[in-house]
Order: sequence, then structure tokens, then C-alpha cells
Amino acid sequence: MRRRILVSTLIVVTITVAVLGGPLALTTWRLVEDFTRADINSRLRQVVGTLDSQVSVDRPVDLSAVGIAVPPGGSLVVRTPRGVSTLGELAPGPTVSETLPFGLSGTAVLSEPITEMRARQLQATALVVAAVLLSVAVGAVVATLTARRLADPLQQVAGRAARLGAGDFRPAPHRHGIPELDRVSDVLDSSATALAELVQRERELVGDVSHQLRSRLTALQLRLDELAAHPDEHVSGEGAAALEQAERLAEVLDELLASARAARAAGAAPIEVAGELDAVADEWRDPLRAEGRTVRVRTPEGLVARATSGRLREALGVLVDNAMRHGKGTVTLTGRLSDNDMIVVEVADHGDGVPPELAPHVFDRGVSGAASTGVGLALARALIEADGGRLELARTRPATFSVFLPVPRTDRAVAAPRPLPSTGPR
Repeated sequence: MRRRILVSTLIVVTITVAVLGGPLALTTWRLVEDFTRADINSRLRQVVGTLDSQVSVDRPVDLSAVGIAVPPGGSLVVRTPRGVSTLGELAPGPTVSETLPFGLSGTAVLSEPITEMRARQLQATALVVAAVLLSVAVGAVVATLTARRLADPLQQVAGRAARLGAGDFRPAPHRHGIPELDRVSDVLDSSATALAELVQRERELVGDVSHQLRSRLTALQLRLDELAAHPDEHVSGEGAAALEQAERLAEVLDELLASARAARAAGAAPIEVAGELDAVADEWRDPLRAEGRTVRVRTPEGLVARATSGRLREALGVLVDNAMRHGKGTVTLTGRLSDNDMIVVEVADHGDGVPPELAPHVFDRGVSGAASTGVGLALARALIEADGGRLELARTRPATFSVFLPVPRTDRAVAAPRPLPSTGPR
């Protein structure tokens, strides 16, 4: 895209310069010749005026009185019935000459070497060529800036659309100053919010349906288990067969839920937890410093989780922003390996925590303990769950949110990472 814009603009500039530059150079060449001849003609008129005054009183021609009108390196030749008079000496070669009559039968010819005129023509043409080259350079700069101004935002919008298709519902607050592209960005943000809500409702529905089915299957299995123990062999046989079918149905339900979770996390990949936490801390260090607070990272090296980097950073950014708005003191990001073979990332502060009446609904969309929209935590949970993890409120006072991420299969057999450092931020 950038290359096409650049090439197209340069072609237009080159054609314009070729169409206008050639005639301009030719016109400049001829103008210099016209100016030179006009200057010689003007000098010669002054000479003829002086000679006319001399001839009118029947005086001999005195060229010393008109010597100042002869150009450097030029010559003046005056022909009268009395003879030929010459002032100055021309170098061999072509000349530029003008001739005017005077008196009754006299003529005056003023000449100068053509090399002088050619030198002035070459200087003027060189200036025109320099102006043309400068125009091409300016056109190239303008084309480059225009291509960058148009291509970079388009690439960013395309990347935003690609991330949206991959399940990354983060909003993009940056705008480009181009109304059409900004409108596309606004629409993408609205679509991301709508998709996040749709995905969250879908997951809640799947969770509710899964819970209800499991409850009903458990009750059904208990009844069928009683029938399988019935003294009547026919009844017990039918009960055992039905119990087997119910158990198969439960297995199918588990497989479907596992496949759905795996499909959601298809874009996840092994990532270094320490690097992700450092990146989040770097992003929020200045805003927290402006509030007189600090951020600290505590995590061992070599801790690897399976997640999408963009989703994880955005979700952790929401949690840090929540701690900055509603918490106090140092914000701490801690990474560790849990006992159940999961990577746990905790975000905590030293504030008053979450009110008890708000704790059960803290992840519900539209629920907030302050003047915020109540969308951030719901979006953060949706982002984490999109990679097969989960986000929980681990402690209310002080508020501590825990992100549980799966460990890559290839890393499950790796030795446990080194223990956390005792103190000090990363």
C-alpha cells in the first residue's frame, strides 16, 4: 500500500516536471538571448545618438566618446563615407551583433563574444534544472509522508480487525486524524464491545446449561443406579444399560465442553510470564507515579503459561487500572505456579478492598463501586476465559484478583521455576 502510493505520487510529479520543466528550460534559454540582444541594442542606440550629433555638425567620428557603451570583450565598428572606425577587439569565434544606421549613409555594428551569452544561458538553465530537481525532491518527501500517513493507519486498522477476528476484544483508543479511518476505528470498537458481550453471554449460557445438565444427569444416574440394584434381573439389566448410556452422555458432555474451551484458546501460545508482567508494569508505572504510587513485579524466571500476549496484557491492564482507581499504596503483580499445575498471576494493592455487597457481582457488566462504567472487569474475565483461563476475586480486603492460566503441555514436565525473590521490585 505504502509503495503504491509513493510510486503513484512520484510518477505524477515526474510527469508534471517533464511536461513543464523542458519548456521552462527552453524558454529560459531563449529569454537570456533576448535579454542579451536587447542590452546590446540599447547600448548601440546610445552610440548612434552620439554619432548622429557628431555627423550633424560635420565633425569627424570620435569613438572615444562612446567607448563606455562597448561591453567588455566587445567591439564597435562604424562605417561612414569617410571610412571605417573600430573600437575594441573581438576574440576569434562566433559573436552576437546588432546593427543600426545613423546619419545619411553610416552604420554602426556593436558585437560581443557569444561565449558570454552562452555562460549566462547555462547559469539560468542550471537554476531551472535545480528548481526542477528540488520540486522532485519535495514531491518525494510529500509522497513519503502521505504514504506513511495513509498506509500506517490502514495497517493499524487492518491489524485491529485481525485481532478482533482472533477474539481480542480490546478497544483501541488511538485515532489517526483521518475522519474516515477514525470512523472505521469507532465502528470496530463498538463491534468489539458487542462481540465481547455476546461471547460473555454465550459462555454464561454454556456454563448454566452445563451445570443444569450435570445436575440432571447426576440425579438420573442415582435413579438408574437404584434400578440397576433391583432384585428383578430384567429391571436391573435395563437399569444398568440405561446407566451406561447416561454415563456415556456425561462423557460426551465433558468432551464437548473441553473442545469448546480448546477452540476458544486456539490462538494461545506459550509465553514468558515475567516478560508480560514487566511490560504491564512499564505501561502503568508513569500513571501510578503521577498518583504518588508505585508498581512492583514479583515472579520467578522461567515461568511459562499458555495464553495470548495481547489478551493477557489487556486483562492485567484492566486490573491495574482498577487498583489505581479504587485502591491505595503499591500495586503488586505476582506470578507463581499453583499446586494444581496452573500459573497464577495475582494483582493486589493496599486499599480498602471490595465492599462485601459488591463482591458477588464484581464481574457483572454494569456493576461498579464508583463512577466507572463497570465494563472493565467483565471484559478482563472474557479475555482470560478466551484463552482457557479464569479470573477470580481471590480476596476482598485488600482486593486481590487472581488470573489462572494453563501450563503448556510441553512444559508440564519441566522442573519447577526458581523461588520468588525475597524483596524488591523487578
